[in-house]
Amino acid sequence: MGPSGPMSLTAALAGCSRGGMTDDTAAELVARARQEIAARAPANRFLELLETGELPRERLVWLAGEEYRIVGSDRRSFALLAARFPDSPAGELFLGLAQGEGQALILLDGFAVALGESEKNLRAYEPRPFAQAYPAYLAQRAAFGTAGEVALAMLANLEEWGAYCSRTAKALRAHYGFSEEAVGFFTFFAESPPGFEEQALAVVAAGLAAGDDPAEIARAARLLHAYESAFWHALVEDLP
Repeated sequence: MGPSGPMSLTAALAGCSRGGMTDDTAAELVARARQEIAARAPANRFLELLETGELPRERLVWLAGEEYRIVGSDRRSFALLAARFPDSPAGELFLGLAQGEGQALILLDGFAVALGESEKNLRAYEPRPFAQAYPAYLAQRAAFGTAGEVALAMLANLEEWGAYCSRTAKALRAHYGFSEEAVGFFTFFAESPPGFEEQALAVVAAGLAAGDDPAEIARAARLLHAYESAFWHALVEDLP
């Protein structure tokens, strides 16, 4: 993900706090969502096998093929959100995320090349249905959801996703001989860009101030996490 840059949370919230909604309310909602997700997080067998060098190389091709479709879909979803919610702070957040997905797609090519796969091969790859549940849900929320739902879902899941990407990059270098360039896709997502959390929190706060239902916002975060877990599980399907 690649937000367009840091912004002042105080400035972003100016003029959008009504009905008693404050940035504290948004921050508390994010904290609760993160706690819930951490409590429900299943073991990630894909990473467990990867970190011991036991994951078949074929499954790395699966990873590249699934991500090729996911990143392309997410890029369009964020662009749609930017078009639906063009005003600050949501417009800047979603436009930055769409641009970040475009950069990630370029970096993914380095991973595919290291696997001996061309873009033509990635396009021809047959995706696993449950591996694509995550981008399908994000696309649904992009078309029908609120800006606050998506912002909270991204915020609440950010730490876990970043940690998974960091572990993937490290394991690929240590056990599969990949270069820094080849794992650039994963190091790109390992840390959030400066200002992302402040931007996303401002979007959540603005949504709450406008009357968004906190329960619906929190539900989106839980569902997105469940679909991300399904992605990792799909990559180890049928392995002994």
